[in-house]
Amino acid sequence: MNNETTNPALEDQELIEKFLKETTLFLGPDPEIMRHHNIEPRTADEEKCMGQFTDLNQIASIRDRLQSACEEGFEMVEQMGAAPGAKWGDIITGIYSASGDLTIGSAGGVLIFSALVHHPIKFIIKNWVEEKTVGVNEGDGFIHNDSRYGNVHNTDQSMIIPVFHEGKLVCWVASTVHEGECGAIEPGGMPSMAETSFDEGLKMSPFKIVEGYEIKKDLLTFLQNSVREPKLQYEDIKVKLFACMRLEKRIKEVLATDGPDALTACLRYTNESVVTEVRRRISEWPDMTVRTQTIMDSTLRENALLKINLAVTKKGDRLIFDFTGTSPELTNRAINTQLPGMKGMVGQAFMNHIWPDLPRGQAGLSPIEFVTQQGTLVDCSYSAPNSQSLMSIFHSFTVAQHATAKFLYSCPDKYTRVLAPWHNMINTFIWGGVNQHGETLGNLCADLNGMGGGARMDRDGEHALSPIFATMADIGEQEMNEEEVPFLQLVSKKMTTNTQAPGKYRGGMGYTMISSTKDSDQWGFMTTTQGSKVPTIQGLFGGYAGGTYPMCRVSGVDVYDILLKEPERFKHSIAEIMNEQPFEGARYHTQHMGLGFDISKRGELYMISQGSGGGYGDPLERDPTYVIMDIEEGLITPDVAKKLYKVEFNEETLVVDMAATEKLRADYRETRKKQGVPYAEFVKSHVKDTPPENIPFYGSWNNELDYVYAGNINDKRDAKNPGPIYVTHPKDVRISELEDELARVREAAGLPPSNERK
Repeated sequence: MNNETTNPALEDQELIEKFLKETTLFLGPDPEIMRHHNIEPRTADEEKCMGQFTDLNQIASIRDRLQSACEEGFEMVEQMGAAPGAKWGDIITGIYSASGDLTIGSAGGVLIFSALVHHPIKFIIKNWVEEKTVGVNEGDGFIHNDSRYGNVHNTDQSMIIPVFHEGKLVCWVASTVHEGECGAIEPGGMPSMAETSFDEGLKMSPFKIVEGYEIKKDLLTFLQNSVREPKLQYEDIKVKLFACMRLEKRIKEVLATDGPDALTACLRYTNESVVTEVRRRISEWPDMTVRTQTIMDSTLRENALLKINLAVTKKGDRLIFDFTGTSPELTNRAINTQLPGMKGMVGQAFMNHIWPDLPRGQAGLSPIEFVTQQGTLVDCSYSAPNSQSLMSIFHSFTVAQHATAKFLYSCPDKYTRVLAPWHNMINTFIWGGVNQHGETLGNLCADLNGMGGGARMDRDGEHALSPIFATMADIGEQEMNEEEVPFLQLVSKKMTTNTQAPGKYRGGMGYTMISSTKDSDQWGFMTTTQGSKVPTIQGLFGGYAGGTYPMCRVSGVDVYDILLKEPERFKHSIAEIMNEQPFEGARYHTQHMGLGFDISKRGELYMISQGSGGGYGDPLERDPTYVIMDIEEGLITPDVAKKLYKVEFNEETLVVDMAATEKLRADYRETRKKQGVPYAEFVKSHVKDTPPENIPFYGSWNNELDYVYAGNINDKRDAKNPGPIYVTHPKDVRISELEDELARVREAAGLPPSNERK
């Protein structure tokens, strides 16, 4: 007789669970990983190591060696990389704990890359370590680019390598490069025409492409056949791999001298000490809420007003970033951002501009809390395209920088200068086609790395210094580019006059770029940025935003023939060319900065300008000496200087009349007072109950945060569940307009509607 009792129902349930576990059909992005940005809890091993190694001098020594290793890896990628982004600093290297937390990133480069790669590492830990068909072993390398698993957008590719000591995983290393070309619907890696995630090219969830330190040829061949630049794909996979191998080598040198437990203690101590210091610094800020916003003025395909809304609240040692009221996602436009990307960009604001003295790792953002609504521009759904996430992600940086500056101003210990918002748009040419050597290419100009710096609390902003997303990046050498691409920058790196953001200290300015194709009939340009109608940044404490900057084109001309025969007719500024129209018979176009890929012709002009960083303080307080210096340097014309800064001077000698200047400024202050009205009256005349009827507006209106508008005053949605928004294709809009026009013409002529004609 069998005395054992069984429970058939329980056995059946266990059998079902085992079957489901072993037959998972699809490993999609893991919300548990992707919505979590904190460092992981201490492991038992980290607890043991922290107890054994308490000598802070030893920990500091190890950390310095690891930091040097990251700098060495960064230099390797920059010197050997093939992509423009690799050559000019749109790269990063980093070291991660065994749990996957970024601990040390290279000082230069795109810090947001490192701040996001912990997500795919944790995906690998959760899914591939115990998976018998994959596994994680010494000499393995994993590639990844899909933002839904942790990255900015598809054009950024990461190589990830585990580091072992005597068979035990001790840490991870990674290198990321903005590769550019990724096989998307448009060349260059950032398609603004993408309407679904399937239009965006390669989407690589983390998978193994390296075994035994060798690249797997079958997978490499697949990737090369998936992009327009197979040589670039191969070369930069090797470059990232070798950089990671160098990082691994330097870490093993530490393991040989100090041992794995000391390394583990160093990594954990670094992260925990940063978290502690961040909380201490937050506690010094005043308890208050700062509200700010920016406006995105296009989807890159049509004009619209899309709101990025932020309230930053500080209570004790808690800092909360609340994006409630931000525009819903546009389900068939590529300007959406995955939540980790937005957080990473806020983290970069801290690492670059707020507390740049802290180690550049994940821990700096760990104590900060975020409030978002899923289905918005800064927390989009997994199905929404996001190849142009830079549009919304950079606005997230700006509102974070703008709000935190007001907290920093209130603190005696600032750790860096308070400054106005940095220019935040990637004003450059993306290009693609067949070059003069018969090669198929698709990438971008590194001119985007020359963003104007925000004015500082005690001096002007730097001109075209660096992008908000990368420290120590470069703008590239045009002569080197011209060896590879079939176009010339006829005007390159010339400061654009009269585009500064005024203030007591003016923002750093951007430069003009005028490009024209030569030596190829199969070449085209794109531009992918905003700010042609509404400035993308603000000033600070009375300073102004920079101006707007449309894209301009001249078609129906071969400027190379003109330069050979009548060079004096060519003008070196966008304003002169567009206002004087020196080329007879040519067509002059102005449009917003979202130019879809456009096949160009020899000698036609494509003209754009970088924007300015924000101004700081009241322009009436600007030292007249600085105004004259800007005139002498050609940064501003005398008439505009007088208008903005109320300075009186002799236009021939540039000698300032100080008495007249003081009177001008005093009179203007009195004018300001007369223009001022009580707040209640101002609200009555300027604040409307709804957005304008004739402008597509997305986001909250006034301070009503429970609802958001979805492009129409009659389309008002629940902010917590806005639902999908599909924008009509611009060609369909134009066809509809022409059909309506045709119907009116036929009606006026007494003809039947075209659909009734026999």
